[in-house]
Amino acid sequence: MRPPAGEIFGLPVEEVGFDSGWLHIANQVKGTEQGLVFAPPKRNKLRDVPLPDRVAHVLKQHVESFPPVEITLPWFRPDGPPVTKRLLFTRLDGTGAVRRTDFNDRTWKIRSRGGWGDPGAEAGRTPPVRPGTRHARLRHFYASVLLDAGENIKALSHHLGHNDPGFTLRVYTHLMPSSDARARKAVDGLYEGIDAAPDGPETAQGL
Repeated sequence: MRPPAGEIFGLPVEEVGFDSGWLHIANQVKGTEQGLVFAPPKRNKLRDVPLPDRVAHVLKQHVESFPPVEITLPWFRPDGPPVTKRLLFTRLDGTGAVRRTDFNDRTWKIRSRGGWGDPGAEAGRTPPVRPGTRHARLRHFYASVLLDAGENIKALSHHLGHNDPGFTLRVYTHLMPSSDARARKAVDGLYEGIDAAPDGPETAQGL
């Protein structure tokens, strides 16, 4: 499954709700044989995704260090009407939008060899970058974190931009906590913070 990296590179600063806690996904940067274009999100899934406070803080720092750049691209087709957006992520020289393939083949591949793409990478070893060791891993990690926290499949499907929650379930079902693990976690959470006083015969005699 190809991750929607184009949605990251096509994210305008106006769609980041630093105060509201929501991220609005309304377009992406898409590559064509004639060049880059702005296009609707993958599967045409316009959506709002929760923006955690810590992520919002990091994005604010990024904006302070690298102010958004106005980028103009044709809409949907190379001959489409020009559209201008103030993008959060652009080329280092600020001359244009980021092409997903360039990022994957250069920046991301280098980072993957440094350990980002291979959690088993040992110090001093340069592992090969296998197909899929790109944004898909970040997407996979995001899904696993939400499922472990108890997020339901329907909500996760919406956040990921899937049209069918059943598809999300089939892809990520192996990441869902087992029922016995959920039971332990639920009961432990219920009694969290309660003083564990002895409940032996002496307690019963005092009733």
